[in-house]
Amino acid sequence: QVQLVESGGGSVQAGGSLRLSCVASGDSYIRVFMGWFRQAPGKEREGVAIIYTVTSTTYYADSVKGRFTISQDNAKNTVFLQMDSLRPEDTAMYYCAVRPYGGIWDRVSTYNHWGQGTQVTVSS
Repeated sequence: QVQLVESGGGSVQAGGSLRLSCVASGDSYIRVFMGWFRQAPGKEREGVAIIYTVTSTTYYADSVKGRFTISQDNAKNTVFLQMDSLRPEDTAMYYCAVRPYGGIWDRVSTYNHWGQGTQVTVSS
């Protein structure tokens, strides 16, 4: 079992930055793929960025490439999402998620451990 706690959300103007954090506790073997999804009102949950914790290989949605950076601090069991050049379309609830195996990185149904979410709101 693993518990995930997100923090760092908030409200910013377009062009601004936020840094999300996700602290994981519990069984470390589950935390092979770890990262972020988001869900805007009326839309499906979508992958934002994932890190393969063993090699630090990263995966990004096309919509955030060049603007968002995912990283990890293994000593603190924490994954970060640095979000720069934020746009109004980035407004969503952001969720941390983990799974113990590989595969298609942004397939929502393959992640069985989720945090409670942190809201990000970007105004124009």
